[in-house]
Amino acid sequence: MINSIYVESIIKTALLEDINYLDCATDYLIDEAQEDCARFLAKDDGVLCGIDVALRVFTILQPEGFEARVYKHDGDVLKKGDVIAEIRGKTRTLLKGERTALNLLQHMSGVATATNRAVRLVEGTKASIADTRKTLPGLRPLEKYAVTVGGGRNHRYNLSDAAMLKDNHIDAGGGIANAVAKLKARLGHMTKIELEVRDLDELQQALDAEVDVIMLDNMSCDMMRRAVEITNGRALLEASGNVTDETIRAIAETGVDIISMGAITHSVKAFDISMKIEARSEK
Repeated sequence: MINSIYVESIIKTALLEDINYLDCATDYLIDEAQEDCARFLAKDDGVLCGIDVALRVFTILQPEGFEARVYKHDGDVLKKGDVIAEIRGKTRTLLKGERTALNLLQHMSGVATATNRAVRLVEGTKASIADTRKTLPGLRPLEKYAVTVGGGRNHRYNLSDAAMLKDNHIDAGGGIANAVAKLKARLGHMTKIELEVRDLDELQQALDAEVDVIMLDNMSCDMMRRAVEITNGRALLEASGNVTDETIRAIAETGVDIISMGAITHSVKAFDISMKIEARSEK
């Protein structure tokens, strides 16, 4: 679920960026009373996400009289040519909200589609697919929601959620044992610690320090398989780094618990969706 206050804020920011004080094409061309219908159409195969967010764009612009019939919902699998929704409202509303609605809908559906592809590639293994903090500024809640719609799971939401020690933290904090000990002395009992390791020696240090989650950073599949054997369930193991469609299955089959992927948010391809207003005859 997405906090509605956040959704309102991001939409209003996007609309203000796009419309500013005037839509010089729409406001001068279209009569204020004119109404029209439009359809959202899928132009590819994938997973839908963000239809309610997209529709909220129009109800913010037109609080009364806007209507929508929704045929496909978040999480539904789309086929090229599917009608996602039909909308009716003031023509000015449809034209002014089109780009903002599509930007959000296409991006969120792209994230859900990419996540779902990764989830299907690891079916039959114990590995779950998780996102990272490599998100577009301001859009993290939407992107993390889209990951769950695609069948993935969320990693920490922000820096306050958990203590994650990466190589720079370790180097700046005086080594693994010292850094973890300092954290445990200050963290509350509800906050977990995750530690990034680069080899099996660091893995053993992480296990000795009794951290909750260990990230296996850019390890070979052979090394990850050995890490799973050594860990033997004493901590959750997360594989990360250079995960692709070609490598993800082999990584999952090593026995790791989690595979985290920045690519499903930071460099995802937008899902192709169009919005078409019904054509009018010339007058």
